[in-house]
Amino acid sequence: MSSLPFGSWPSPFTAASVAISAPRIDGARFAGSEIWWGESVPAEAGRVTVRSSSGAEILPAPWSARSRVHEYGGGAWTAGDGALFFVSGADQRVHRLVPGGEPEPLTPAGASYGGLRLQSGRLLAVREDLRPDPHRRGIVEIPVDGSAAEDDGALRVIAEGTGFFAHPALSPDGTRVAWVEWHERTMPWDEAQLAIASLADGEVVRVASSAALQPEWLDDTALVYADDTSGRWQVQRLHVDGVTPAAAPVALTRTDADTGYGLWVLGNRWFQPLADGRVVAVRTNGRDEVHVLPADGTTSTALDLPADGHVSVDDVSGSRVLLSGNSSGTTPGVWCVDLDSGRVQAVAGGVPSDPEWMPGAQPIVVDGAHGSVHAFAYPPANPAHTAAPGELPPYIVFVHGGPTAHVTGAASSEVAFFTSRGIGVLDVNYGGSTGYGRAYRDRLVGQWGVVDVDDVVAAARGLADAGLADPARIAIRGGSAGGWTVLSALVRGGTFAAGISRYGVADLRLLAAETHDFEAPYLDGLVGRLPEDEHVYVERSPLTHADRIDVPVLLLQGGEDRVVPPSQSEAIRNALAANGIEHEYALYPAEGHGFRSAENIVDALQRELAFLGRVFGFTPAP
Repeated sequence: MSSLPFGSWPSPFTAASVAISAPRIDGARFAGSEIWWGESVPAEAGRVTVRSSSGAEILPAPWSARSRVHEYGGGAWTAGDGALFFVSGADQRVHRLVPGGEPEPLTPAGASYGGLRLQSGRLLAVREDLRPDPHRRGIVEIPVDGSAAEDDGALRVIAEGTGFFAHPALSPDGTRVAWVEWHERTMPWDEAQLAIASLADGEVVRVASSAALQPEWLDDTALVYADDTSGRWQVQRLHVDGVTPAAAPVALTRTDADTGYGLWVLGNRWFQPLADGRVVAVRTNGRDEVHVLPADGTTSTALDLPADGHVSVDDVSGSRVLLSGNSSGTTPGVWCVDLDSGRVQAVAGGVPSDPEWMPGAQPIVVDGAHGSVHAFAYPPANPAHTAAPGELPPYIVFVHGGPTAHVTGAASSEVAFFTSRGIGVLDVNYGGSTGYGRAYRDRLVGQWGVVDVDDVVAAARGLADAGLADPARIAIRGGSAGGWTVLSALVRGGTFAAGISRYGVADLRLLAAETHDFEAPYLDGLVGRLPEDEHVYVERSPLTHADRIDVPVLLLQGGEDRVVPPSQSEAIRNALAANGIEHEYALYPAEGHGFRSAENIVDALQRELAFLGRVFGFTPAP
């Protein structure tokens, strides 16, 4: 083993290999004797295709299954009756495709669709129409025979309003639909209701809920859903008389873990009932576990699975369950689990990682100003190289977006891109993150730009105080809301020697004026209401105090970003230039919120590595 300075170790993880190594998985379905799953294609500008376990590509280029509902989409495809139903990313219309044929439109142009659900041959969807004022959304049934392709009137409107809707579910007898809805002035993880409608007379009953998620019918008289009235998202069972609750809901789980997550996208499913009454459910407390809840309500059983991060229970068939997600020991994948035999099959991805190059993340907890702070540490790892005795490694602190989201310590070629070169990575679940209950999530209420910054600083200093990182060579990197925390931490100063902001927020008032409908009320809870709290918006914004930033900054931005427009990055760039601070700005004209094109992923990673080398004084290996 040779000795080289940290950061300069040769590595097989090139930026190009990272871009193509782990496509994003987008759900999975049983399709007759096959299994279909969605998968991004970075080499084709992030197009989302649908592939089959037979080896066929079901959705050919240039078609892409991508929804823009709520901007983040989700649930852009489903399968049944030998056909693929998908939302075209180009025009947001729903199409039907029989493999080998040509896609045929099922909805007229104009509105966007997502959260597709095919049950008993009937297709339900969330529809979002941003043309009128006010904008309107709702739950619709789409005729699968194409009769609504040019006629809005042929769509059956089940529910409609100016709020938001998700997770439609048809009762087994086909007479009722349940869904989740929330007011346009709140976020779904703060407050959302379970609703049940009769298709015969249009009667709608709304069930008292805290932050309801994902109704699923057990039979014609009962359904299950998730709610966090206890402070954790737990699976609830509700008996109904028609559409009216027959009794109070009963919690099927009472654990210190969440069965649920922030409802950012429409396709995630955290549990699924089986025909025999069992329920397969994800439990999250930092990392994920998948449990089987027996029909009689006795003790659940944990499944032995590689998947332990952002797991989605996508589909069930008999005793078989399809799961997709990340893993601390493999690449992202799709797994088919037979609950009766115990057999676990990796259908797509799920390739075991090499522990010499990609050792498991180490969960750590540090004391912060607002309580315990959770994080995952990835120390430098390279079987062929080490550093000189006594040299401490540089670290880069990753800050996830959202901020109502979380990381799980998953194996990642992007992380290995840095750690294999001798740069440690610390991935922080700061206060406000999901996965640790509502109390941890609510730490950020009114405190965005305070608690998150305190927590990432505490995590970084905790690592340095433990003698695991060079305190003079710690950088911070984040995207979107994570980019806000990066810039806010740099304004505070004293901990980080450099910052990398990917499409980060710099000016709260500008964000409030420019952001999209779904996140319009987000800042009310995270910061305060305008105009009465405008002084808080000004004081918290990194742009206000950009003159305090005294370390190098790399800014990366998508030109078509409608969540955090380029004006945010450009404002901070101009301030840095005016103050004579070393900085670099890269604009990727065709990218939106997040980078999907392989070419841009490669360029961004190469820029980041070169930037860290300049700041920390090492020369990256060719």
